[in-house]
Amino acid sequence: MNGVGAAHPGRPGAVLVAVWRRTRALLPDRADLQAARRAPRRDLVAGLTVAVVALPLALAFGVTSGLGAEAGLITAVVAGAVAAVFGGSNLQVSGPTGAMTVVLVPIVAQFGAAGVLMVGVLAGLILIALAFARMGRFVRFLPVPVIEGFTAGIAVVIALQQVPAALGVTDAEGERVWAVAADAVARFVVHPQPAPIAMALGVAAVMLVGARWRPGVPFSLLAVAAATLLAEFAPIDLIRIGALPQSLPAPSLDFLDLGAVGVLLPAALAVAALAALESLLSATVADGMTVGQRHDPDRELFGQGLANLAAPLFGGIPATAAIARTAVNVRAGAVSKLAALVHALALAGIVLAAAPLVGRIPLAALAGVLLATTVRMVEAASLWALARSTRGDALVLVLTFAVTVIWDLVTAVAVGVGVAVVVALRAVARSARLEQVPLDRGEHTDEEQALLAEHIVAYRLDGPLFFAAAHNFLLQLSDVADVRVVILRMSRVSTIDATGAQVLGDAIRRLQGRGITVLLSGIDPDHDQVLDTLGVADQLRRDNLIFTDTPAAIAYARTLALPAAAAA
Repeated sequence: MNGVGAAHPGRPGAVLVAVWRRTRALLPDRADLQAARRAPRRDLVAGLTVAVVALPLALAFGVTSGLGAEAGLITAVVAGAVAAVFGGSNLQVSGPTGAMTVVLVPIVAQFGAAGVLMVGVLAGLILIALAFARMGRFVRFLPVPVIEGFTAGIAVVIALQQVPAALGVTDAEGERVWAVAADAVARFVVHPQPAPIAMALGVAAVMLVGARWRPGVPFSLLAVAAATLLAEFAPIDLIRIGALPQSLPAPSLDFLDLGAVGVLLPAALAVAALAALESLLSATVADGMTVGQRHDPDRELFGQGLANLAAPLFGGIPATAAIARTAVNVRAGAVSKLAALVHALALAGIVLAAAPLVGRIPLAALAGVLLATTVRMVEAASLWALARSTRGDALVLVLTFAVTVIWDLVTAVAVGVGVAVVVALRAVARSARLEQVPLDRGEHTDEEQALLAEHIVAYRLDGPLFFAAAHNFLLQLSDVADVRVVILRMSRVSTIDATGAQVLGDAIRRLQGRGITVLLSGIDPDHDQVLDTLGVADQLRRDNLIFTDTPAAIAYARTLALPAAAAA
């Protein structure tokens, strides 16, 4: 008899206990604290280094998203701190990213700032639900051509987004990012302004050349600072970031609109999918850059979910892990979550102490930062290797890239994965073979063997018998002629689905209709259920025409074929 406090399966108490255990598994534990105590000085240095790199990126991505530089800083501080504490990676750094801004721009245009904040909250809830459902492990199944294709596509989209700011154009229009960039170029040709484009290209050049010369130096910050000083003292007219608050705003829920959930849910699903994908990919990259570090994918989703719940309360945009900042964190020597937390606190200090100075940064300088970032995002050697590997991989790569640039990221991932699945199914279907195999000579004379070869044929089925391969199987088996017995050796069938079983049954019935006896041998017990459910093997079992192994089937076939051959 159970005790008073015991929870019976199916009762609410059991559900609460399961939820609590799952929640405990997703929360920070003692190991996180022990890791933070291991090398605090290294984490402090790494966190400050990442903050220096992250500042211009946070400002630039905030501006690009449409909610302003303030939103980018808030996201880097709030989401960066929450994800650092609750995430599943010791090395991950989170905040606003270029990929996320690509998704956010059309959302801002359609629903406004309040809609983006609401989308962030919904995306956070979706990520938490994914964490509880243990969905983090499935990102490893995403094909590499899809990842590389949309990464290259994102780089192009981010570069196109910077065209208006780099050209000094403020009123460019268009429904897609490439249309806005084209309109900005057209307006620039009519009224050219050399100063913004010179500054953007100059900042990008300093970053790219400096990174090759001295990788450890924060050339992005130095270039932006130099561009700001030039704009202050030189007689040039440049658009600036504008006034920034000198403190974090108070949390607010004024943007909440429960009636808009249905309308905003598709956008929230897109944001959540991107946040999950980019965060888990970034964590995987960070693991590969170190020895002994392994992230927990479900805890990472949980941390990103909480971060996206918290950031909108302060006016921040949806966030995700940032691969570039995470890589800087690893190279700077980080060993625990303390480094990412220090990065967020350092950015908060900059907001409190230097907001007026930050507001004087020219937008063209931030455009240059992102142009350089896009160049670093693209691994030309990796793309070329994938394009040359197989036609299928090249097709997936090109399609994902094109759809990312022309339409949007989520559609690109869906198209890329869909085409990759079709290509994979085609390859698997081709691996399925129906091969005629020789019968064992045994103790029979040459004359008997000739009779057996004339009237008995054995086929071995190799690989999967499923919907993509079944049609070809039916065509091959239906061509069998001039035999009395057909043995189907099934021991090498790796899988069989309903379509494969149905086609197998059709082929057997066609052969029987021509007076040919069909024997099956070596059926895997795991395949019995689908065959029995579809009634494929019922008649064969009744007539004792199913055998556990091939020698038994051959022996029985000889008893059928030899008398008939002798009579003939």
